[in-house]
Amino acid sequence: MKSILIKNILLDHKPQDVLIEGNRFTRIGENIDSPADLLIDGRDKALIPPFYNAHTHAAMSLLRGCAEDMPLTEWLQDKIWPLEAKMQAEDLYAGARLAILEMIKSGTVFFSDMYFNVPVTIRAVEEMGIRAAIGVTFLESNGSKYVERGLRFLENLPETSSRVQITITPHAVYTVSADLFKRLAAIARERSLIIHTHLAETRQEVQDCIAAHDMSPVRWLDHLGLLGPDTVAAHVIHADDYELDLLRDRGVWLVHNPCSNMKLGSGVFRSAEIIEKKLNIALGTDGCSSNNNLDMREEMKIAALLAKVHYGSEVLKVDEVFRWATLNGARAYGLDAGEIAQGKLADALIINLNDVRMLPCYDLLSNWVYSADSSCIDSVICDGKFLMQGGKVPGEELIKEAAKKAASRLATKNNQN
Repeated sequence: MKSILIKNILLDHKPQDVLIEGNRFTRIGENIDSPADLLIDGRDKALIPPFYNAHTHAAMSLLRGCAEDMPLTEWLQDKIWPLEAKMQAEDLYAGARLAILEMIKSGTVFFSDMYFNVPVTIRAVEEMGIRAAIGVTFLESNGSKYVERGLRFLENLPETSSRVQITITPHAVYTVSADLFKRLAAIARERSLIIHTHLAETRQEVQDCIAAHDMSPVRWLDHLGLLGPDTVAAHVIHADDYELDLLRDRGVWLVHNPCSNMKLGSGVFRSAEIIEKKLNIALGTDGCSSNNNLDMREEMKIAALLAKVHYGSEVLKVDEVFRWATLNGARAYGLDAGEIAQGKLADALIINLNDVRMLPCYDLLSNWVYSADSSCIDSVICDGKFLMQGGKVPGEELIKEAAKKAASRLATKNNQN
């Protein structure tokens, strides 16, 4: 069993010692005198929970900056889907590793992925030591063979480490039929798997769903039996009061993606009403082609500012948006993590309190939400192991070179058509 002892680090407003044994925090307090495999000097540093990115598309990091300044439907149909059709397994692997590298360097230790070629993403996650909920994605527009392939995968789930879980990710109401939604809901219940989907992201989605089914997307998925405490719904921008109450009563987890929502012009998350109604809320970045980064700290700041400009300066306080990005993201996916506490999974960030963006430090959390950037992160711990130490991730230069080569191949293919 590997152990780490961090001495004299700021935690809960005072210097403390933190002992990690295996993949759990086992002792937290003052003057811990215990032998450890690794001793860390925590002076001038703080220990805080890391980020849990509740909705993204990891390998889309390879498409960063390739489709700009257009609404969601045009963005998907005219740019993203044609490019994705050209991506091979080696491209997806390179893109996933680039995304994971970016997430680690910006303080994220878990992401929920909705993309293609699940084995490739599993490989990248296992190699790089991060946590992930990796979705088996269904879009019927891709063709029946891809649907059948996904269903076969769910029948024979691979063995993975405890850091990896498999989810079912039907893309959206406009790409998945009623019959397939019902079938996936039944599989999710039978296999105790989380369902993760896009929901009520645009006005067009709502209008088209009403035209097709005489119901809004939220009502339609409830009618099909999709909504429950093991459902994670990304975006949920265009939902009325009845639908918000319904989502709350069903125990659904909503994932707010403010940067992507603004960039695609999709609309404004109803933060004030959703907070008042006490819905379950986590935070996500969405993918790199609609954000265009995977920086959850930036997402916190934008979420808070967006709420304040629309609903008033007292809406979405520092501690609440921090909870959305950390503890709530972990809870949405059933992780015993998201807080620094004895017995919890040992995930944490070590923050440099001497960084210029952290000075002066009247309020650590305020600085972290509104002032800091990823340069303030000294080290990242996930599952009791350092993923980054002293700002360095092992093998990061090779990961970046592989991503550049994959992007060059993709550009060449795109220019040939």
